[in-house]
Amino acid sequence: MSMKKIAIFMMLFISVIASAQTDTRPKNIIILFADGTTSSQYEFGRYSSALLRQQPFAVTDVVMAKGQYQLMKNESADYYVTDSAAAASAMSTGYKANNGAISVTPDGKSSQTIMQYAKDTGKRIGLLSTAPIYDASPAAFSVHAKSRRDSELIVNQYLELAPDVLMGGGSNYFLPSSLPGGKRQDGKNVIEAFQAKGYQYINTPEQLTKINSSKLLGLFAEEDLDYEIDRNAQQTPNLSQMVIAALQVLNQNSKKNKNRGFVLFAENENTDSAGHQNDVAALMRDLWAFDDAVKVALEFQKQNPDTLVIVTGDHETGGFSPNDIPKNLEPAGNTNYLNVKVEQLKKIERYKMSLQEFSDKFKAKAKQTNSNTELNIYLNALLGEYFPGLVLDDDLREKILTQKQLGANSNYLPANILGLAIARQTGFYWGTSGHTPAPITVAAIGPGSQVFKGFDDNTAFATKLRRLISEK
Repeated sequence: MSMKKIAIFMMLFISVIASAQTDTRPKNIIILFADGTTSSQYEFGRYSSALLRQQPFAVTDVVMAKGQYQLMKNESADYYVTDSAAAASAMSTGYKANNGAISVTPDGKSSQTIMQYAKDTGKRIGLLSTAPIYDASPAAFSVHAKSRRDSELIVNQYLELAPDVLMGGGSNYFLPSSLPGGKRQDGKNVIEAFQAKGYQYINTPEQLTKINSSKLLGLFAEEDLDYEIDRNAQQTPNLSQMVIAALQVLNQNSKKNKNRGFVLFAENENTDSAGHQNDVAALMRDLWAFDDAVKVALEFQKQNPDTLVIVTGDHETGGFSPNDIPKNLEPAGNTNYLNVKVEQLKKIERYKMSLQEFSDKFKAKAKQTNSNTELNIYLNALLGEYFPGLVLDDDLREKILTQKQLGANSNYLPANILGLAIARQTGFYWGTSGHTPAPITVAAIGPGSQVFKGFDDNTAFATKLRRLISEK
């Protein structure tokens, strides 16, 4: 072959490759974020959904099985074990941050967040969470703060950034302290400020079906939205309902510009909170709720094939460790053996209350009485009504009644104590009430998903997203 023909061939080859890369760049990106969740939790979601709901688990059975899959390390700038703020900051900006910082590097620099970048390219943007919407993960994906506790500052920056969709809990830092439930010290009513910018404001699940605006602010609780196990459907929406509404708002032409696509960040924070509480029953139901939202995104993708669906998180919480163990301290053997099967799943499915709610009720009662007998009667009543079949061993009962520490790695009491009682009878054990350094999973399906492969650092997530969002 002559050099001229080789040159022509190479030019054609490069042109084809460039065209293919352009064709695989998505118009829309949906990031479904299960805080505190990685492979062990997703596998639990798959197993429990198959046996109890007789339903496929879309995260594993569709996104992971038919799309792309990778692992990411996630240490922060200052610690081996990250928190949500530092992890989300790295995934948003491409730079490491200290634990507690919101997209601010250790030297004090504020690098552009992924949502700021997306908006600058002309895409519509949306943030939603079951946490207060100013919480670490949605905040780090969009704005900046030296501390994740600067809630008022974060909300102020949301008003300036003006996401097309903003939904979750956290109405307290949108309202002045002079109003019921408000915590702002500057006297501003930020809900009214958003409305003045043309936002439709909603605060009930019913209103999610009556959206008539291209800009939406939805605040459904003063702080966190309830766990799925505790949720009152008349008062609080689930993640799927919020995703459906967000997609409706984002996937439309604006008055000024044609639809150039969007980036949506949708977080279930309750999976992380369940890990902190060592609450397997709450975790199971919120994994199902998260997966239902993934199914909503996949259905949207069917109608809009230029959409990339990403399922990921920030870190693992709780050291979730279902295992096969002896039932008690007697010699190990076939008669003293406990392993997870459908019987144990059905046992936790019967539980009707989160361990957080149990803790809140028990602590409130403990403040009302000095009688250990009365407190024990109340404890038995809670267990009988909300945790049927659960037997509380004497050593754990004593710790709950006396409000003693369980161990140095258990900071959520008495929830972690009851979590250990459940573990002893079901095999669903936990290693800690904190975070672990387990690599996070990233699963993606749709145009552009091929960039998510192998093993990488969480900072690479931001680099890959920018490349996929960029129009160049």
